[in-house]
Amino acid sequence: MKNIKSVCVYCGSSPGSNPSFINAAHRFGAILAENDVRLVYGGGSVGMMGAVAASAMQGGGKVTGIIPEFLINREKPMFEGYEVIVTPDMHTRKQAMFEHADAFVALPGGVGTLEELVEQMTWAQLGRHQKPILTANIDGFWNPLQALLDHMSQTQFIRPGLQVRLLSADNVEDILPKLEAAAVPASTQEKARTAEAMQERM
Repeated sequence: MKNIKSVCVYCGSSPGSNPSFINAAHRFGAILAENDVRLVYGGGSVGMMGAVAASAMQGGGKVTGIIPEFLINREKPMFEGYEVIVTPDMHTRKQAMFEHADAFVALPGGVGTLEELVEQMTWAQLGRHQKPILTANIDGFWNPLQALLDHMSQTQFIRPGLQVRLLSADNVEDILPKLEAAAVPASTQEKARTAEAMQERM
């Protein structure tokens, strides 16, 4: 039984300057549909976000878009053909995206994409989840981030024992196999959540 039934995709609301980026978004959306893996994403119909969602829906895939109310006019959710969850603010949106996903993938994007990715890395570092996190390193887009993380480790701001396992795939075809290989079985995650809840009650 597969452990990855839904993937949260962080990506830009613009297409970027490299055609490889938007092509990767289209291909990954199709791959999710082909493998019956639900897409969880930011809810918009523009840029990279729109490309991954459109391809997933065209392939008959399941899609959940989660968007804060103030971004509806800017990012233009379609409201047809997939589930749309409207949240009151960004914090609620990010929590909902986390709760709906078994893993996280960052396609190329801007500051918002980076912020969402780093937040999941931080939560993992603090032991709040064990869900796989992966960068889709299309044409080396995420190389500067990896260099920064290496620098943080070398300067001991990321100390031994606090490293986060950030997966990376140069090709979108490799994303799901890497996530599946890294996934903690759902039963194990459930045991961890139960133990944590019990400790909080004590």
